[in-house]
Amino acid sequence: MSTAKEKKTQTAATKVPFSNTTYKFWFENMLLMRRFEEKAGQLYGQQKIRGFCHLYIGQEACAAGAISALKKGDSYITAYRDHAHPLALGSDPKAIMAEMYGKETGISKGKGGSMHMFDKERHFYGGHGIVGGQIPLGVGIAFAEKYNKTDKLCITYMGDGAVRQGAFHESLNLAMHYKLPVIFAIENNGYAMGTSVQRTSNVTNLAKLGDAYEMPSESVDAMKVEEVHNAVAKAAQRARKGEGPTLLEFRTYRYKGHSMSDPAKYRTKEEVAAYKKRDPIEQVKLSMLKYKIANEAYFQDIESKTKKIVLDSVEFAEESKLPDPNEIYKDVYMQKDYPFVKD
Repeated sequence: MSTAKEKKTQTAATKVPFSNTTYKFWFENMLLMRRFEEKAGQLYGQQKIRGFCHLYIGQEACAAGAISALKKGDSYITAYRDHAHPLALGSDPKAIMAEMYGKETGISKGKGGSMHMFDKERHFYGGHGIVGGQIPLGVGIAFAEKYNKTDKLCITYMGDGAVRQGAFHESLNLAMHYKLPVIFAIENNGYAMGTSVQRTSNVTNLAKLGDAYEMPSESVDAMKVEEVHNAVAKAAQRARKGEGPTLLEFRTYRYKGHSMSDPAKYRTKEEVAAYKKRDPIEQVKLSMLKYKIANEAYFQDIESKTKKIVLDSVEFAEESKLPDPNEIYKDVYMQKDYPFVKD
């Protein structure tokens, strides 16, 4: 017979750490990211999508866990591995796929392509092709929030290779000096293109890079969406209280190469297989089954719905028109009727 203390311990052990709604949000959004990116890879191979294309497969928890921890109106900015973030934020998959096709119905009017997605309505500000170029922009967004006395923040994503750029260190210095509401999120997938972290620096725990600026920093197991959520929620609370930035190192992994042109021969099959055993989507699914949040019928239904969403986005992109050549001259300069621009 169990004692009262043992029963209490057993109850605590089986307590669901997050709501059913949150778990379903994670699973459905992460699955959409995964299936969308898989289809994008296929289409690239068919030359339907051209130019550069960097897939997010394996890193889905980095986006999903942050979004569930933040509030509506908070801003997001990232580098060129940027299809998944707007998908998780609720941008129309049709507009994202059309952008990858370079069509006029794309989320950036077909002018940005894979690397330059923007969704002002959802406060997603790119999508930037210059390595590390988005980091000071994220600091600028955070500065604007502080200047305007809002309680909003900006989460600024970057890859592990970007932390070797001078802009990274300048940004951390300014953000800490002015106590700006920014979360620096390093998506450390182990490789800057084909070069491992171990070959670029003797500091392989990238969270330590915040120490030079006395910035609160933390390494996060980003194959677990719950860990991402908790770390971002903690950093957001700090930012909203006016205590300044936080540096988070999301330890994640990409299953594919750096881009579609990268065969990823610098990794062993055993290494990739080891990470796939800890797949972030499968971990969420196992938790949902464990806590009886959903059954196999639910997962099959979401898989079917997700497949249709992706196929519909492809059909939309295929049927959309290419931009008129004259569009190249539009959206280049600020319009004169902008309220802060004088003749």
